[in-house]
Parts: sequence; structure tokens; C-alpha cells
Amino acid sequence: MTIDAWAQHPTLRHATDPIFDSLRRWTRSEAPTEELPVSLTVGVMDQGGVDQALISAWYKPNVTMISNDDVASFVEQAPDRLVGVGSVDITKPMDAVREIRRCVDELGFAAIRVLPWLWEVPPTDARFYPIYATCVELDVPFCTQIGHTGPLMSSEVGRPIYLDRVALDFPELRIVAGHIGYPWTDEAIAVATKHENVFIDTSAYTAKRYPSQLVDYLRSNGRTKVMFGTNYPMITPAKCLEHLDDLGLDDETRRLFLHDNAARVFKL
Repeated sequence: MTIDAWAQHPTLRHATDPIFDSLRRWTRSEAPTEELPVSLTVGVMDQGGVDQALISAWYKPNVTMISNDDVASFVEQAPDRLVGVGSVDITKPMDAVREIRRCVDELGFAAIRVLPWLWEVPPTDARFYPIYATCVELDVPFCTQIGHTGPLMSSEVGRPIYLDRVALDFPELRIVAGHIGYPWTDEAIAVATKHENVFIDTSAYTAKRYPSQLVDYLRSNGRTKVMFGTNYPMITPAKCLEHLDDLGLDDETRRLFLHDNAARVFKL
């Protein structure tokens, strides 16, 4: 059993947004010209042996790239395979609180994800705090990106150390920090080690590219703190897992990494 903790089923609006031009240069891929069927994403999951994927909405200032209702419609088409993750516009905190409640109570989403680099503010910005409080109240994780930003936006807001302050203020909040935190992976490990409810997912990196310190952490006291993610469609599950055997994980650690940690944190 494998759970992908960070994925998207993209709308055409999301897939063709100019913000991803730099990523397309890296991956040498072309933007699609028509909407992609949910069956395509499920097929890619099958190829990589992924049983469930958490797919997220995307909002950036004044633009809805993937709406929460889009995500709900995708999940409805493959309810046994896709799990909804909501997102919100942080510039309207009370509207964001109401939308989080709708995402969880009405749409059945398992988490909320907001990317600080899209808003060009760190996760300690006051506008995030109503979101954290609502996630605690509704008992759902808050997902965010740490580390280097692929699109041409500032990476500074992704410093993992910002989450230290958030976790101190909201110790009950389950925080899933995606994208490993490179080039501040040591910071990410330090924060996850310090705080019971801070976790790291490996999205946007193939197993072959995991930093050595993260692999060491995964093999030792971080075995319950690190979970698998892809950032699909940027990277397919099969590509992400291609060199997993080279990491030398024992059976229990492998099971925790691929399934159990995400199942526990997201209550799947």
C-alpha cells in the first residue's frame, strides 16, 4: 500500500499558468492543450503502485488555478483513489476560515494546503494564523512547501525554521512540510525532530535525489516523521520510486514511509 502525500490533478488553468514555465524547461515537458481526464491520473498512479493520492486545490493572488470544487469533482470520479486537500486565499482571513469549514465539513477534504511563496510571505504572517486555528479545531493537517521554489519566486519564505514558530504557537497543529526543504534540509530535520506534530514529505524529488541527511533521518529517529510524495504531474510516482530500493530501508521503515505515516497523519 502506497499513499502519495502531495499531488495535483491539474486543471488546464493550472497546467498552463506562466508561473510554471521554469519547471517546464527543467522537465522538458510541454503544457497540455486540453483538460486532462481523471482516468489519466489514476492510470499513472497504477503504473507507480500508488493506492491513494492527496490532490490539492491551488489559489494565488487574484487567480483560482484549481478550485476546491474542482478538487471535489475529481475526487467524486475516483473516490477510492483520490483524497481532497483544500486551499484558500489568505488575504481574506474570515472568508478563508469559512471556506476551510466547507472543505472539511461539506466536501470531506482531509487537509488544507497553502504555499507561502505564492503569497510572498512566510508562514509566520498573521494572515495564516486563523487558518492554523481552524485546522486545529477541525482536526485536519496543514500542508505547506519548504525549501527551494522551482517557479521564479523567492525561496526565502520557504525556510523550514519559520515552522518552528508556528509549531510553538500551535503545538496541536499537524504540519506536513513538502519538498524536503532543500537547501535547508538540516533545518527541516531539526524542526521535525523538535516538534511532535511536524512532518516532512519528499514531493518534487525522486528517491535518487533525496539528500543524504534526510535518508539518514528516515533510517533512524525520523522513520515516523517522513512520508512519500511526488508533486505529480511534475514527477510521476514510478519515476519518484525508481531507486527506492537503493536507500536500504528495512521493511518496517519502508512501510511507514510509503503508507503508515501518511495514513496516521491524514487519518485515512
